[in-house]
Amino acid sequence: MPGLLRYGHVLTGNPHDAADLVQTVLEKVASRWSALLRKASDPLAYARRAMANAHVSRWRRHRRENLVADLPEVPAAEGADRLEHEPLWRALRALPPRQRAVVVLRYYENLSEEEIARTLGISRGTVKSQSSKAMAALRARAGEWA
Repeated sequence: MPGLLRYGHVLTGNPHDAADLVQTVLEKVASRWSALLRKASDPLAYARRAMANAHVSRWRRHRRENLVADLPEVPAAEGADRLEHEPLWRALRALPPRQRAVVVLRYYENLSEEEIARTLGISRGTVKSQSSKAMAALRARAGEWA
């Protein structure tokens, strides 16, 4: 569970959305648990892949603009994320979802390329290329900081 929460935090950008993502995915996984044990060799990899897919689906649904007739009287106050102003964290959040997922699984969860490919349902070559692109983007951002 702590590993899934960490993975969710890096995917979503905040701990509250991460907890919601983990809970949603674990509910779905639990409802299919017996079939999952028969078909999949690694339930944790299945859960990580489901989290990545659910996050991308949620991101696609919510990135649309919601028009309202009237503006709210009081603007919604968001809690400050303690990592919000960290340059590396901002650079990581700026990566596309698949690149971010590859970086998180590789460097936060210490998974091999093969495990990442299995988790995300992509080829090993795609893992390598996404990792390379993500690291190039992070290096470019690091050059800006220096």
